[in-house]
Amino acid sequence: MNFAKLALTGALMSAVAVPAFADKLDDVINNGVLRCGVVLDFPPIGYRDANNEPAGFDVEYCKDLATALEVDHEILPVTWAERLPVIVTNRADVVFGGTSDSLARAKTVGFSIPYAIYYAQAVVGKDTGVKTFEDLKGKRVAAAVGTVPEQEFLKYAKEWGTEDLYQGYQSENEVFLAVAQGKADVGITTNTAVKPIADQYEEIIAGPRMPWTTDYTSVVGPRKDVTWLNYLNLFVTHQVRSGRYQQHWDKFVGGEAPELRIPGVLY
Repeated sequence: MNFAKLALTGALMSAVAVPAFADKLDDVINNGVLRCGVVLDFPPIGYRDANNEPAGFDVEYCKDLATALEVDHEILPVTWAERLPVIVTNRADVVFGGTSDSLARAKTVGFSIPYAIYYAQAVVGKDTGVKTFEDLKGKRVAAAVGTVPEQEFLKYAKEWGTEDLYQGYQSENEVFLAVAQGKADVGITTNTAVKPIADQYEEIIAGPRMPWTTDYTSVVGPRKDVTWLNYLNLFVTHQVRSGRYQQHWDKFVGGEAPELRIPGVLY
């Protein structure tokens, strides 16, 4: 018996017997559509325009990714609390939604390198007298449920003994409305949303910056799909290299786009 031929035949049969599994990148291309979860109550990053159509920085990023993949795009409006579940249940292929790349979340979903950077800032009722972060003590503070601003502020509220004054809402639009109507004194959002909201509501003015660290946000995808996450990383770098990152930031936020590289880190 020719053992060399037998071994070769066995190896070929084994190779044929192994099924080929498509990954998310293949799925999106084969399906011909990219499903993007986007938070649309986060102006100017994600919102609805005068025609009730999705618009903003994150919407344009979804369109750019679809163009790179040569597929159509579909915008799936999600709340802050839905950003991870929509990926876990495979209702969306990616989420562009100001999602902080926390280690706790990384146990559930996968993250790209940072594609946008924010810091937390308050909007306040113009008659509340709130000018500094310390002025939040004893005030009715509101934030969106499931967000980093909520988690970070509650640490201070616990220390101050004012947790009972905190108000959690399902969307930032509800937070802003609560402040405008006097139901809350302070609403915590991101620096990019402050000016549009202050312009929209005459009862609201810009408040102080929050003391916690800069918020690095990433594109979200399935945790185990390394090929897809690698593609998303490359997409983010190409957005910067091509000038699209600066172009979109200048259009929707204004000014110089924040540096995405973290000091002392590879990217």
